Amino acid sequence: MNPLLARLHPYPFERWRELTRDVVPNPALAAISLGIGEPRHATPALIEEALMRGLGGLSKYPSTLGEPALREAIAGWLQRRYGVAMDAGTQVLPVTGSREALFAFAQTVIDPTRPGATVVCPNPFYQIYEGAALLAGAQTAFVPGDPARNFAAVWDAVDEATWARTQLLYVCSPGNPTGAVMPLAEWQRLFELSDRHGFVIASDECYSEIFFGDEAPLGSLQAAQALGRNDFRRLVAFTSLSKRSNVPGLRSGFVAGDAALLKSFLLYRTYHGSAMSPLVQAASIAAWNDEAHVVANRARYRAKFAGVTPLLASVLDVKLPDAAFYLWAGVPSASGQPGDDIGYARALLAQYNVQVLPGSLLARAVDGVNPGQGRVRLALVAAEDECLEAARRIAQFTTAYTDTRP
Repeated sequence: MNPLLARLHPYPFERWRELTRDVVPNPALAAISLGIGEPRHATPALIEEALMRGLGGLSKYPSTLGEPALREAIAGWLQRRYGVAMDAGTQVLPVTGSREALFAFAQTVIDPTRPGATVVCPNPFYQIYEGAALLAGAQTAFVPGDPARNFAAVWDAVDEATWARTQLLYVCSPGNPTGAVMPLAEWQRLFELSDRHGFVIASDECYSEIFFGDEAPLGSLQAAQALGRNDFRRLVAFTSLSKRSNVPGLRSGFVAGDAALLKSFLLYRTYHGSAMSPLVQAASIAAWNDEAHVVANRARYRAKFAGVTPLLASVLDVKLPDAAFYLWAGVPSASGQPGDDIGYARALLAQYNVQVLPGSLLARAVDGVNPGQGRVRLALVAAEDECLEAARRIAQFTTAYTDTRP
């Protein structure tokens, strides 16, 4: 067996299942899950219809590069969304969901023969980043979040020696689980560090189309262009249809950016066997070419957050995020220290049959401090009435909740 597999941590949802194996949820209340960030709005009819029309494609092997029409549709969306002109032939590559691409990209970029090969990522973070680094033979350096800025990563907390060993930096904006969006000045700082030390930036932007203000979140390619980096050197952006278009089962996304990096990534993917099905390509073309369903989807999330956030803010440390569909809430504590997120979530499940995900499962302890401790992640992916019912139960539960840790 590959010895690197032993370095992987159990996935957060597996750990949570183990932690709640002995919990008996209140049978008098219907179960409501805010734990898994799986979109549950209906898939738009135009995507389903395109999928059916693509059935004829089953009779041939798909190309890893994807059909020209798909790459053109993606490039067209990038132009409309970010004002960025991309070469559909060399700077765009379809992938079977951003999750697999984020993992596979590390296997392309990392050189494990270099001493101290390092991958930097925010903390708390999406667990795929760490797993990709470990199986590529690299070590992971975690960047703490600033509670005063909705746990946005404090990049200056990384010392120069670590940056010098860094080969890959994962960025998530809008962030999971915090919903924080990186401003242009922050991108400029990261580009300067990349120029100085030569590391690659992988920007995870799968939540970019769910936002609450008037201005859409800044994208990495958009930031690079604004700063005169029109060749997108050492930068790739990852985007998915799962959240934008409510098609998590479609497994469709793309990578765009530095043409030289994508050429190597394409070579890797050709051997890996990760070509997108012709049916999925047909459905993806329809999705990237339509914006009306995205606007309607965003309106549904805005309505849910407008109703849920004030209810929870009366009993928890929580506020409306910049973007994404999560609330990152601080739980009560009588000790002045971070609350017991696992104890809180277990008791909530037992008494009110509501699932949330403890924040400590989404982070790693560094120097004895886990930045997710004392917080829970709530994914507002269910219908509005179900989310509101969950919020009312959480408010009632939290009012009476006592942190019983010794």
